[in-house]
Amino acid sequence: MLQQSLAIGPMGFSLHQLIIGFAFLLALLVGALLGRRQQVSVSDTLFTLLMVALLAARLVFVVRYWGEYDGLLARLDIRDGGFDLLAGALAGIGYGVWALWRSPRQRAPLGAAMLTGGLVWGVTLGSTLLIEQQTRPLPTTPLSTLEDTPISLPELAQQQGQPMVVNLWASWCPPCIREMPVFEAAQQQEQDVTFVFVNQGESLPQINRFMAEHGFQLDNVWQDPRNALGQVTGAHAMPTTLYYDAQGQLVSTHFGELSRATLNDGLSRIR
Repeated sequence: MLQQSLAIGPMGFSLHQLIIGFAFLLALLVGALLGRRQQVSVSDTLFTLLMVALLAARLVFVVRYWGEYDGLLARLDIRDGGFDLLAGALAGIGYGVWALWRSPRQRAPLGAAMLTGGLVWGVTLGSTLLIEQQTRPLPTTPLSTLEDTPISLPELAQQQGQPMVVNLWASWCPPCIREMPVFEAAQQQEQDVTFVFVNQGESLPQINRFMAEHGFQLDNVWQDPRNALGQVTGAHAMPTTLYYDAQGQLVSTHFGELSRATLNDGLSRIR
């Protein structure tokens, strides 16, 4: 199973974040090596290019889901991972072309750096997407309800016959707690989607105490005391949300905290 995320201590990174970071570091390295020969630095330009791409990706996503955010601060909060990948790529390319035209001395090292980063990012991301598009049905991992009744995701899917959103969470995870009200509201409003909340690695008393303390009213809260589902799905950092279509095939994965906007973006992919 392809690893969806990587946990390093208290920090977690999605696979796509790691790909972008790796491609950018290689671009910096190539730019620095070639720039040294010509006594010109391109690192500032590359960092600016990255910022332009990220800002454009965020802006376009926020505009698309403008009404789903509660005010300016929510729209600026990038913890929900709401970015439009295509818009960011186009903005980055546009800025890079402008930088190449504006500064002839930078053209060789900057062009090589952009080409290296773009190729590494494109090839790696493309390979990852091809792997992700392979048939990946709902895991048959044995789980249990809060009443200790054995159950599995395919079993519930067969009963419901509709798309499913599976959230992997833990009570010690602050982003998990912050996104719970979003899921609570969605579960009440989205009657054509099944939501399942699989706790990772905690005991039944811990789960019940957490639910009582926060007053969350959620259906389909399940136990997975051995983190088996996280291992099977390649999700090693939390929260992770998995989107399955009505045929039980994985369509999309979201690592990290969700907002109403990013949740609705994921829901649109399985409808």
